[in-house]
Amino acid sequence: MTVLVSIDGGVATLTLNRPEARNALNLQMCEELRNAALAAAADPQVRVVFVRGSGPVFCAGADVKERAGMSEEQVRRRRMQGFAAYEALESLPMPAVASVQGAALGSGVEIAAACDFIVATPDAVFGTPEAQRGTVGATQRLPRVLGKRLAKDLMFTGRRLTAEEALTAGLVSRINENLDEEIQKITRAILNAPPDAMRLAKQCIDRGVELDPRGALETELAAIEEQLKSGKWMGKK
Repeated sequence: MTVLVSIDGGVATLTLNRPEARNALNLQMCEELRNAALAAAADPQVRVVFVRGSGPVFCAGADVKERAGMSEEQVRRRRMQGFAAYEALESLPMPAVASVQGAALGSGVEIAAACDFIVATPDAVFGTPEAQRGTVGATQRLPRVLGKRLAKDLMFTGRRLTAEEALTAGLVSRINENLDEEIQKITRAILNAPPDAMRLAKQCIDRGVELDPRGALETELAAIEEQLKSGKWMGKK
């Protein structure tokens, strides 16, 4: 299995599991990551999802060795499966957190950025070397987080952001040498909150940033109405 899945006490952990290849994303991992995210989304017991990497690296990018023997149609299918995996993560109704150690490059940045926020170790680095390698990718999510100028700097020059630089730029939310400790803090906070409030808050933020202020407000008002009608408000779980 290229993606290990564990579910315990409302917490789903998806672990990228190709440490011998620095967790490089291949077709099998695309399919398994998408399936794992869809399964978590459909599980009413899951309250939070963490995405991790096995070994010292989160994800070193796409598996270029796999691509070398592919036809044009196979490459196209592999790329579309990658997009489907990112979309499945981004569409999770519950909070999703990327836990990054070591390098998150190319597809690794896509996976991490598809989560709601990122926690990282001090040695984590982030980069999008696609254009430097003669391909196209990671051009959409990162500019929305970093702004187009910094995103272009990373893409055009191969520059990598350190964990501290990524924190300053808003890509990373927290840095901790002990990721398990940080995950436990996040887990306690989310599990102690009403799940419907988590779902609606995530929905409002994700939809609202794509709308003008009036449309964003309408999204929040609709969520408030849904919550009031359900009776799940004022701290009720």
